[in-house]
Amino acid sequence: MQPFKLIALFILLAFGKEGNTQNSEPIKVYDSFDDFQQSELKLVDRGVKLVNFWATWCKPCVKELPYFQQLHEKYPDLPMLLVSLDKKADASEKIASFLAKRGITISTVLLADTRANDWIDKVSPLWSGSIPATLLVTEAEPVFFETDFESLETLMETTQIISYLKNIK
Repeated sequence: MQPFKLIALFILLAFGKEGNTQNSEPIKVYDSFDDFQQSELKLVDRGVKLVNFWATWCKPCVKELPYFQQLHEKYPDLPMLLVSLDKKADASEKIASFLAKRGITISTVLLADTRANDWIDKVSPLWSGSIPATLLVTEAEPVFFETDFESLETLMETTQIISYLKNIK
């Protein structure tokens, strides 16, 4: 086999879809909060959805991402969404690479609406705008947490997700 073909085969095997554990779909970008809200903040079949607002440049956000991933692995049927507040230009390369390097497989979108003062209160009137921030969308009413979680246990206790998981089984 020619050296070029060997190199191409190696690259395909090392980086191709078969070897990729990260979701290969591109990160969906929402330019408008209203579009994001209509599509992503609606209640799903199971009556609960955990939504985390974060950014690659936010140290507390990065620190807690593994706890969300652990929750996702422990309860794969729990609808979860990571909402990146990074720059739109970072969606296809930086964010996807960042998540892949950390083994984060949770569905992720980018909210590129820069008019945060117009939409923060729509997420929760309790939100000051700082991140990380987590929203638990439930059948009753959304529950908002403006805190960074220190462990999987604090994430589960603080959000009281265990009481909502009964709807998933």
